[in-house]
Amino acid sequence: MKQFSVLFFVMFCLSLSAQNVTLDYYLPDGISYNPDIPKPSEVIGHEVGEWHVTHDKLVFYMQQLAASSDRMTIENRGETFEGRPVLLLTVTSPKNHQNIENIRQQHIALSDGEAGLNTSDMPIVVYQGFSIHGNEASGANASLAYAYYLAAAQGSEIDATLENTVILLDPSFNPDGLQRFAYWANTNRSENLNPDSNEREYHEVWPGGRTNHYWFDMNRDWLPVQLPESRARIATFHKWLPNILTDHHEMGTNSTFFFQPGEPTRVNPLTPKANQELTKEIATYHAKALDKIGSLYYSEENYDDYYYGKGSTFPDVNGSIGILFEQGSSRGHIQESENGTLTFPFTIRNQFTTALSTVEAAKNMRTKILNYQQKFYSDMRAEGSRSRTKAIIFGDSKDASKTWHLAEILNRHKIKFHELASDATISGKTYKKGYSYVVPMNQKNPRLINAMFEKRTTFQDSLFYDISAWTFPLAFNVDYANVSSLSNAGPEVVDFKALMGEVSKKSNYAYLFEWHEYYTPKALNKILEKGLRAKTAKSPFTLEGKQYDYGTIMVPVQNQKLNPNDLYDFLTDVAQESKIKITAVSTGLTQGIDLGSNDFDPIKKQKVAILVGDGVRSYDAGEIWHLFDTRYDMKITKIDTRYFNTADLSKYTDIILPSGWGDKILNKEGAEKIKKWVKDGGTVIGYRNTAKWFEKNEFLKLEMKKDTLVAKNIAFDQKSDFTGAQVTGGAIFEAKLDRSHPINFGYKNNRIAMFRNTNIYLKPEKNSYDNPIQYTNDPLLSGYISEENEELIKNSVPFKAKRMGNGRVILFTDNTNFRAFWYGTNKLLMNAIFFGQMM
Repeated sequence: MKQFSVLFFVMFCLSLSAQNVTLDYYLPDGISYNPDIPKPSEVIGHEVGEWHVTHDKLVFYMQQLAASSDRMTIENRGETFEGRPVLLLTVTSPKNHQNIENIRQQHIALSDGEAGLNTSDMPIVVYQGFSIHGNEASGANASLAYAYYLAAAQGSEIDATLENTVILLDPSFNPDGLQRFAYWANTNRSENLNPDSNEREYHEVWPGGRTNHYWFDMNRDWLPVQLPESRARIATFHKWLPNILTDHHEMGTNSTFFFQPGEPTRVNPLTPKANQELTKEIATYHAKALDKIGSLYYSEENYDDYYYGKGSTFPDVNGSIGILFEQGSSRGHIQESENGTLTFPFTIRNQFTTALSTVEAAKNMRTKILNYQQKFYSDMRAEGSRSRTKAIIFGDSKDASKTWHLAEILNRHKIKFHELASDATISGKTYKKGYSYVVPMNQKNPRLINAMFEKRTTFQDSLFYDISAWTFPLAFNVDYANVSSLSNAGPEVVDFKALMGEVSKKSNYAYLFEWHEYYTPKALNKILEKGLRAKTAKSPFTLEGKQYDYGTIMVPVQNQKLNPNDLYDFLTDVAQESKIKITAVSTGLTQGIDLGSNDFDPIKKQKVAILVGDGVRSYDAGEIWHLFDTRYDMKITKIDTRYFNTADLSKYTDIILPSGWGDKILNKEGAEKIKKWVKDGGTVIGYRNTAKWFEKNEFLKLEMKKDTLVAKNIAFDQKSDFTGAQVTGGAIFEAKLDRSHPINFGYKNNRIAMFRNTNIYLKPEKNSYDNPIQYTNDPLLSGYISEENEELIKNSVPFKAKRMGNGRVILFTDNTNFRAFWYGTNKLLMNAIFFGQMM
């Protein structure tokens, strides 16, 4: 009983201290503060760390702070999917604010190679961002105290810092995720804080607050730039080219605090050695600051600097220094850990402390870091001028939209590119004017271009924190080639305009459009939603001098619900919205299958559902939801695993099962329910780990290729490296296509690049026509795979389609919708939706 009383008293004191922390707990000692600057509690109604700040309160405080201080300006750079502002505060001395645009232009001139620039007189630019994962909330909450310090601190030290530094303060990288998590943590907070790790407060419901609205991990989007929050921050990055960019995260509760540099052997080869040396020198400032407050930390472990799509690594290929901070997370307000009871205020203080140590390092290393950036871009110009490859040409002669979206990424990264002067054939591939672009290598940052376009298959280390390959032309499934001259380059694209669609003319017979263009599923869906009839061609044909490929869509004029004039007007709107070209024809007589042939299959209006909730991988589900909702304007019903067994499935034509975790996806009752629905005519489409669920529940008979690897001469402390080397964390592989199969309609080449991050290898079917997508005998295009898995993937198949009763079971072992930028395989899912019953 006495032990219980002591324990209760200790917990009570911890709870009390966590609630009674004041702003002074975070702020450095011996500094006075301007009383005219409002403290966070005076605006948001609670102390920093007492509650989890909601994004609306965070915004309100930052607005009040900027209005009260001549050191700060605030701007809204855009909106999230849920309509929240993406804020940026620019913090520097009042004198610098009066000349801020000249300072920015001079800073950019440093990277442009202007002569006569003196770095000793220039401020250093530091971009500090917080909580890109919304449930890693100590960062965004620390930004409250940090912004107050920058606005209110007085004395020669802060004056010198602001005189020599421009701070770009991004208080919440992920507004939607932060709001979601704050709601969870606050609604489960007890007045008597409870550190028991079993407490509900520390166990979020699916999908959690880590991700944005569509469940994307936004810390993977710095290079692809597919999300509105990313586009805002990338615009700021290229507008300023900051010298240092910090990214404040959290990790497991039993960890301490991490700061970069990371694993020395896992640095991308395109990152200069000097970058890592400067990162290590900056790290001494973090160590000193954390030593002062008694916080444990570590460096050069666990995390790496390889994938340029992360916030701490993207700057490294742009002449900047990216720094990752990872704080052990309380996941709420107070929680037990191996390092003692971890309070939310304690996690906030570590983030605040390293934000301060960053600007101290920036101030003291200012000239050295500015000179590094200047030299980086000088080296880049020399590198570009002596490159044997003078340009990269890329395009798809059948798909202008997909090509345009790759060019859009280049445009967002301020990479120059040109129109194609005229049609060209290079290495057997046709590049069509208006459907292709030329990227010269002799420009400001050719290394960024290499980071996007190169294929790499050899590595110093076999472990990766994230994916090992992201080659953009492969992701987009466009043709590309390195060329030794700029003879194919037309004018530089300066005014990058959106594509336009059109209908060639009015017809009284039929309209045709090939299935190649990226947005054809959007067009077809609009046509079917209107109640119009459409058919797809199962064979190629030629009509009125034009060749039409597999999958061509025909919309007949007669016997439609719209008269010919209204049909023309409607299809014109569809073409413009979908950025496609629709051809009017006046006869059904062709070379090949005629338009009245039975080889034109009718297409039914589709109604699609997707399984979400516990047991489903939220990233995969979110990518599909985003694809349907934002790219193709198609409704998709999200059915949660909690109530799936009671849902009426009869209204759906297709149900998608994203990757998940075994029996947690659905129980036996749910499996039988889907099976009956399929037999009645539905199409179920499974992804990745669903393969095992399909096999266990007898949807498919799958023969899997498995390795027999046994550890020999591997010491215990090498176990994690041994097993980690067998992980295929994300690489790109070549598969051959049977273009006549409906799953491959819309692909002009007989080869495709597939992204893979599983070790599920399926043996091919005996009949070749049942293997419409099959990995080649030498499939690795870019990225890392172990020797053992490389043998297993050869000639395996990533796709299966089988009849079950009147319905279909379709399986993809690979993610065709990866992180919203894998445009090249999005069409595979759409083919499964619209043409599944033909398979």
